[in-house]
Amino acid sequence: MAEIIAICNQKGGVGKTTTTISLGSYLAAFGRKTLIVDFDPQANATSGLGLNYTKLTKNIYHNLVFGFALEETILQTPLFGLDILPASPELIGAQVELNSFEDKEFRLKQLLNYVKSQYRYILIDLPPSLGLLTINGLVAADYVLIPIQTEFFALDGLSQLINTIDLIRRNLDKDLKILGSILTLYDRRNRLDRSVAKNILRHFPGYVFNVIIPRNISLAEAPSFGQSILQYNPHSEGARAYRQLAEELIKRLET
Repeated sequence: MAEIIAICNQKGGVGKTTTTISLGSYLAAFGRKTLIVDFDPQANATSGLGLNYTKLTKNIYHNLVFGFALEETILQTPLFGLDILPASPELIGAQVELNSFEDKEFRLKQLLNYVKSQYRYILIDLPPSLGLLTINGLVAADYVLIPIQTEFFALDGLSQLINTIDLIRRNLDKDLKILGSILTLYDRRNRLDRSVAKNILRHFPGYVFNVIIPRNISLAEAPSFGQSILQYNPHSEGARAYRQLAEELIKRLET
């Protein structure tokens, strides 16, 4: 059965989608069949893997609202062992339409139950908000991975997200574990970056992955070519960091 990991931060621009695509690519490269669930109406994970969502007849919106089987929607990527459940801006409407469902917080969980035996890992790329889509993603997940940009408000955002996770645990009877946070967009030459990283490590011991994702031009360029960093520039500093993240994640969950 798959380990389901929600990649979550209510703040945008922290490298959430880059982490989802890059981590998923390396997990697949290490022989772990992986599904990326694009659960963000911006559909950046979909386009970042080379798919044009405007040309797709079905996406996760149709699964959520109309009950289409995931097998009709899941697509293979050019990377062996990596599949994607694509999104589109239509997903914005699901936040309103799901309110009429009695099981509105559990729709994604119910869908993934049908395919989780086919994968080793399922990564859910969540939107930068704490709305109904994010709640669905957290309820469906076994673990939460939190990308954090090393900037001034990072600690406040992390504290808010941990409080949200605690609320879901209590109110929806969900055993949701924090797998850890990963520091992203880090520039070791910047004194503020070094200071924030030090504070996060001090305030949340045991929650932070050892590897730190650097600010790297190849990571920024890869999505414009519809490729993961593994395809675009596997020898870059960013690629090496995400390879280490995948190795560290496997070590945490499989030993």
